[in-house]
Amino acid sequence: MNGNGRFKKSDDDYEQMSPLDLPEPIISQPEFKLSVNPSEAKLSFIKTLALHVSLFLLTFFSTWYTAGLWYAIAIMTILLAHEMGHYLMCRRYHIRATLPYFIPFPLRDFNPFGTLGAVIKIGERLPTRKSIFDIGVAGPLSGLFFTIPILLLGLKLSSLVETNTLDPGMFHLGESFLFAQFSKLMIGEIPDGYEILLHPLAYAGWVGLFVTALNLLPIGQLDGGHVMYALFGNKSSKIVKYILALFAIYSAIFYWGWTIFIILIISIGYRHPPAVYNNTTIDTKRKIIGYATLLIFIISFTPIPFYFTF
Repeated sequence: MNGNGRFKKSDDDYEQMSPLDLPEPIISQPEFKLSVNPSEAKLSFIKTLALHVSLFLLTFFSTWYTAGLWYAIAIMTILLAHEMGHYLMCRRYHIRATLPYFIPFPLRDFNPFGTLGAVIKIGERLPTRKSIFDIGVAGPLSGLFFTIPILLLGLKLSSLVETNTLDPGMFHLGESFLFAQFSKLMIGEIPDGYEILLHPLAYAGWVGLFVTALNLLPIGQLDGGHVMYALFGNKSSKIVKYILALFAIYSAIFYWGWTIFIILIISIGYRHPPAVYNNTTIDTKRKIIGYATLLIFIISFTPIPFYFTF
């Protein structure tokens, strides 16, 4: 029951209602019959599929060029799992969505990952908070399902090197809480004067955690923003303002590298668009998964992802 003395309906209630019972008026639209040439439709499908496959292959070779074959196989598996998690959940809810668009970036001096990731395009507003939650959380959890075993195996194959043998000016990777615990599990305590030289699989696992944490930032239309909106509804906008302010303060004091990312988030929009049927809730099971997902963000986030030694 809400503050106005009215009961909030869950998404399941809306799924069981007939169209005449829906809370928002349904405006009838004139029907148009479109004539589609089957050969043109088939050609359009082939062109679109060829674009997705080409981008996938270009990104595969871009990541291979950046950090080797093992890295390319691993990171492409993680990214594909992440985006297909979103895509398949869209299909479950009959939401129009594209296959993943992979983004190659082979310039190693500007990007150590060999890619800018991948995206899918969703062609309509999402109907309920339940659908927003399921589609939002499916990506990072699917990617994490592959990230963790890849990281554990990669750490097992990694080695320790003396710090004074490393080239001056070499960039180093920071550690999230989760990465640090996994490295202790697979390698043990690191002696003073030594560092982990990551196997390409371990590097892919590190990137997988990094990408997962970025996507789980509870802001805007990032996956974490979907989770926040599903959990808190319209109240999420106020919460996101405080999170963004704290993130900006941290960036200004400890790591200026996050500033560009913050500017990008603000330019895109930090508020989450409402669901079509906004007055809905999610069930207890999803709330538990949602809070667990936010915890995953906290333990997989790398406060200072890159630094240099001279």
